[in-house]
Amino acid sequence: MGVEDKFNNTAENTGGKIKEGVGRATDDERLEAEGRGDQMSANLKQAGEKIKDAFRK
Repeated sequence: MGVEDKFNNTAENTGGKIKEGVGRATDDERLEAEGRGDQMSANLKQAGEKIKDAFRK
């Protein structure tokens, strides 16, 4: 997994957590769901990168 990819995935995950928290605080279900979606997307990308790394070894 490249350092840049790892950083981007972590940033996307963190952004999703922030969106989800703001959505909860403001009772905005759409923003909360969008935050959860961003987190899920980042987690899937990280899993894909880990699989690629496993096959490279």
